[in-house]
Amino acid sequence: MYLEKINSPADLKKLSLPEMTALAEEMREALFNRLTKIGGHFGPNFGMVEATIALHYVFNSPVDKFVFDVSHQSYAHKLLTGRKAGYLDDAHFAEDSGYTNPDESKHDFFNVGHTSTSIALAAGLAKGRDVLGGKENIIAVIGDGSLSGGEALEALSVAGSELNSNFIIVVNDNEIAIAENHGGIYKNLKELRKTNGKSSNNMFRAFGLDYIYEENGNDIGAMIALFEKVKDIDHPVVLHIHTLKGKGYAPAEKNKEAWHWTLPFDRATGKTTVNFGDGESYGAITPNWIMERAAKDRKFVVVTPAMPASVGLVPELRVKLGPQYLDVGIAEEAAVAVCAGIAKNGGNPLLVTNMTFLQRAYDQISQDVCINNLPVTMLMNYTSFDGLTDVTHLGIFGLAVFTNIPNLVVLAPTCAEEYLNMLNWSIEQKSHPVLILIPGNEVFHRSSCAEEKTFDALDTYKVEKKGEKVAVVALGDFYQKGEAVAAAIKSALGFEPTLINPRFASGVDKKLLEELKKDHVLVITLEDGITSGGFGEKIASFYGISNMKVKNYGLEKKFYDRYNPAGLLKELGMTTEQILADVKEILGK
Repeated sequence: MYLEKINSPADLKKLSLPEMTALAEEMREALFNRLTKIGGHFGPNFGMVEATIALHYVFNSPVDKFVFDVSHQSYAHKLLTGRKAGYLDDAHFAEDSGYTNPDESKHDFFNVGHTSTSIALAAGLAKGRDVLGGKENIIAVIGDGSLSGGEALEALSVAGSELNSNFIIVVNDNEIAIAENHGGIYKNLKELRKTNGKSSNNMFRAFGLDYIYEENGNDIGAMIALFEKVKDIDHPVVLHIHTLKGKGYAPAEKNKEAWHWTLPFDRATGKTTVNFGDGESYGAITPNWIMERAAKDRKFVVVTPAMPASVGLVPELRVKLGPQYLDVGIAEEAAVAVCAGIAKNGGNPLLVTNMTFLQRAYDQISQDVCINNLPVTMLMNYTSFDGLTDVTHLGIFGLAVFTNIPNLVVLAPTCAEEYLNMLNWSIEQKSHPVLILIPGNEVFHRSSCAEEKTFDALDTYKVEKKGEKVAVVALGDFYQKGEAVAAAIKSALGFEPTLINPRFASGVDKKLLEELKKDHVLVITLEDGITSGGFGEKIASFYGISNMKVKNYGLEKKFYDRYNPAGLLKELGMTTEQILADVKEILGK
């Protein structure tokens, strides 16, 4: 095997072209070993093997610096830079993150997991090199639909007009983002592909950039020749390469959207080996509701920044939605602003994406939606600590980030009935922008929520069980944890605590909290997010200098990475047994 002998790019440079071709197949086998067992980004990485080999053959990493956009395409880079054990040896899987990470290797310069950043980051490296008198090559790699992100376009503008030195941008054009590409940018890429890069309609040249097209992006020899042509170039250039996403595995080549990212799977069948059981899921409830809503409400429009799968909108459902569906590409800021315009003109917009990606649109939510108090509904997936656990994709900051924007109503449902009622109310009302958190736990049903169709009385908490001494305020998908804590208190201490479903994460029920002072001495808050700036601190702040004691339970303000969710709860003292022990200590029991 060749891969076993590659400990750094220096070892790669000793290989002949036929040997590198054999190496490419060995690298795909290593990718299979890891991805079939723990999952990860499949299609982007399988499509970039040959180009990555050529990059490391021609350039001198880490002196020459590579910046991979989103890091979706960096697995092959990791294999060639001393991290092959994370792919060949199951015992070392945990040592290697799914993204570039400077803590892992001197060949990585940024811990990056969000889109459209590589050109700007690399432009900064180039500017830093220039002011320090350096001579190294700076290479940005971008693809998977990331060019539609505003930061990428801004950086292209900067590179084309403000940099007058070595700067190489590799545009990996595999003809698809996560789902299909959307936007005029990709029409231009298609035209450039069809004309072998010769079309006069060239967005990159319009930015002032030099440009070269290479059709054979999966041919090592062609890629080596291309990179040698621009090595040590004295001005910015775009290398537009055409690759096959998922190359080397027929199911991934055929169904590129499904294989952008994968759970562990059986190679022979392509079917996931993860057993989710036969229970309900919000991934099924949500698209069913969307399709029913669209059928009866012609003003209803679903808008997404390239994340339809976040709410289960598979291609056939998107087709059925027709004009009631709009994918703006990877462009969260535009998605939010478009929704503001739809609402202003009488439509009923629903924005869907993952919480971690919505952070990019904070300003548009604040300025375009909330200052104008427009009835835009934003539906967020992966808001829970028990969802995406890579440091770059955490959804645990959403409560602190968005619950403090004026006018924005943030709703945290505790069960399926409440979730659907909140969705219907939000779409139908015309008084507030609303953000709804999709629960991150299993689907629960509570008949007590079924008849509550309206949430017009903002910041009104619901007392599920009236008790004494201790009030357990359990938000959203932590409500069931609150039920368990309340039951433990009753069993161990002999009294019924009050159990509260706050529903509104963005406000405080001052009347209820004031009433609790009469016969309670302790309020416990439970939230699925960081406590700093979050929901519980609003409760603690309300009680301030009063005699009421408040104990907030949630996550710390830190960047967690690839943690075990159950282990993290225990580490934070958030198991039922640990909380009960705290209550006993506080009450002096």
